[in-house]
Amino acid sequence: MKNLCVLVMAAGKGTRMKSATPKVLHNILDRPIIDYVLGCVVDAGVSPEDVAVLVGSGGELVEKHLRENFPKELNILWQREQLGTGHAVKSAREWWRNYKNLIVLNGDVPLIKPESLENFINEFNNDCTVISFNAQDPKQYGRIIRKENSVSIVEYKDASDEQRKIHEVNAGCYAFKVEALASVIDLITNDNAQKEYYLPDALALMNEKGMSTGAFIFSEEEMQGINNHSELAEATRVINRRINEKWLIEGVRMIDPDSVYISPDAKLSRGVVVMPNVQIWGRTEVGENSYIGSGSILTNAKIGENVQIIAYAVIENSELKNNSKAGPFCYIRENSCLEEKAFAGKFVELKKSHIGENSKVPHLSYMGDATLGHDVNIGAGSITCNYDGQNKNKTFIGNNCFVGSDTMFVAPVELADGAATAAGSVITQSVPEDSLGVGRARQTNIKGWSLLHNHLKKTERG
Repeated sequence: MKNLCVLVMAAGKGTRMKSATPKVLHNILDRPIIDYVLGCVVDAGVSPEDVAVLVGSGGELVEKHLRENFPKELNILWQREQLGTGHAVKSAREWWRNYKNLIVLNGDVPLIKPESLENFINEFNNDCTVISFNAQDPKQYGRIIRKENSVSIVEYKDASDEQRKIHEVNAGCYAFKVEALASVIDLITNDNAQKEYYLPDALALMNEKGMSTGAFIFSEEEMQGINNHSELAEATRVINRRINEKWLIEGVRMIDPDSVYISPDAKLSRGVVVMPNVQIWGRTEVGENSYIGSGSILTNAKIGENVQIIAYAVIENSELKNNSKAGPFCYIRENSCLEEKAFAGKFVELKKSHIGENSKVPHLSYMGDATLGHDVNIGAGSITCNYDGQNKNKTFIGNNCFVGSDTMFVAPVELADGAATAAGSVITQSVPEDSLGVGRARQTNIKGWSLLHNHLKKTERG
């Protein structure tokens, strides 16, 4: 028989969220609530094969998320009817009966810390240990009543005035000796207004049988559950503050940490400077001494060392290599790449494009499905016409090329090494090496046109 398992309760409807999305799948930063709880459990030393998530309302969506994002060893159990927390734990009995000890955690406590949970795992030794916390405002929480060798829970409505003064309250999470739990789980009744089976009744039954019960105090912050979007926003602020404090200690500089949002999966290096109102999502990595300017949004981006992201750059699933530069107001997406010392400037969009070393796309241009060699200069207003209505076609621009302003490349087309285009050209054929491509209509000057035009306007007004 194995020693310990953890059951994470995620079957509730979460009606106060007022959302079709299951409560535990609401995001904190860019990961669902349930991810933080499971991450804490694993970081506390519990193997995924000894962890089960109990799903119910919206369970198909929760199960899909867990299957796609967690090890296959993680157990997913079902509570087909939501008849209370006691019924939920009973629904999982065929799983937990194979262990000596069971910890029951709520799936909506994302602020719990691994070190706290690890201490709890190492120290509990009662037949039942309740997780409690000292609430600044106990509100209508159940109060923890401590006696010499036991604890009990008195619900607010049943508490005396003296008991209501107690600030230690029930967090709704427990540790059980499985043998003790098995002896009382079938004795829990639904003789209450809600006709539900409540897990705290197991504690009362154990006390009646003379079993050992106790309480283990966590911090109030860690045990804050999420029942509405206000509490979700507060949990987001706490987790974001923890993440930012970690990176500040690691040598990242933030001018205004409260305005910066960083995914728990992102990695930043020492010497990085993050300006206000920056968002860093997914598995973004930022190398040493890089600068991320205000308003920039990075998602699954790989940023090298000494990169300058000036401001208001949106970079998605793309790479900026060492000493490259981007922004302001640029959009780099879909596996684009700036090689070393390359530059994508203001009002530039790159899509599935590779910009070679020391090449520049300075302003007002679109490079889609394009490959640029080294030392290329793209003039303002140039675009690759990559879509013909059916297919996305490629443009190849060789090394040491000069592209005049307002050039349109009608792909598929190639500009060979050392070639250039005249400003205002529409390039429909490949340009050979060291050649100039000119693709524009011949200019015609009509003498006296302005005088005639102004005369006609006066006549119309008269």
